[in-house]
Amino acid sequence: MIAFVSGPVAALAPDSAVVEVGGIGMAVQCTPDTLSALRIGQQAKLATSLVVREDSLTLYGFADDDERQTFELLQTASGVGPRLAQAMLAVHSPDALRRAVATGDEKALTAVPGIGKKGAQKLLLELKDRLGEPVGGGRAGVGSAVTAGWRDQLHAALIGLGYATREADEAVAAVAPQAEAAVADGAAPQVPQLLRAALQSLNRAR
Repeated sequence: MIAFVSGPVAALAPDSAVVEVGGIGMAVQCTPDTLSALRIGQQAKLATSLVVREDSLTLYGFADDDERQTFELLQTASGVGPRLAQAMLAVHSPDALRRAVATGDEKALTAVPGIGKKGAQKLLLELKDRLGEPVGGGRAGVGSAVTAGWRDQLHAALIGLGYATREADEAVAAVAPQAEAAVADGAAPQVPQLLRAALQSLNRAR
C-alpha cells in the first residue's frame, strides 16, 4: 500500500499528475480540484490509494486523508469502481457526499456523470451506514485560485469526466458570467467551484 507520494510535480494533465519520488515519476490520477492546487516544479504531497487489477496498477491521489478514505468507502457499494468514485469526488467534497447520503439527496448524486436516478437510489441505501455523518468544513470554496486559463482547465476537466466537446463548450459558456463576476470583484475564478456549477448546468440540460 502506497499511503502517500511526496516530491516535485513533474507534469500535469487534465486527469493526472506526475510526482517525482526518488528519481522516479509516479503517475497519479487526481480530481480537477486536487490538480488545481498543483504547480509544475513545486513540491506536492498527495494521499494515495493503489488500485490493483490483473492488467494494471493505478495510483489515485487526493488532497487529504479524508478524500482518500471516502474514495475507498465509496467503492464498497456495488457497482462503484475507482473511476466512478473519483467522479463523485470531482463533483462533491467528502462532506457534501456525506450530507447527500444522510439527507437522501438523489439530485446531488445524479449530478455525477454515470449515475442515474435508480443508481442514486441504490447508492443512498448502500452508503447510508458507511460514509458517516457530515463533519462540517469541507473543501468548498477552498480550491486554489486560478487567475489564468480557467476556461482551459474547466474544459479539460469536463472532457476528463466523459463529456463530449460540445457539452464541455456549452458548460464553460454557462459559467463564464460567474467567473467574470469574480474577476470584476477582484477575486480569481476558482476552478472547483466553476466545475460544480458547470456540472449542474449539464445536469439541468439533460
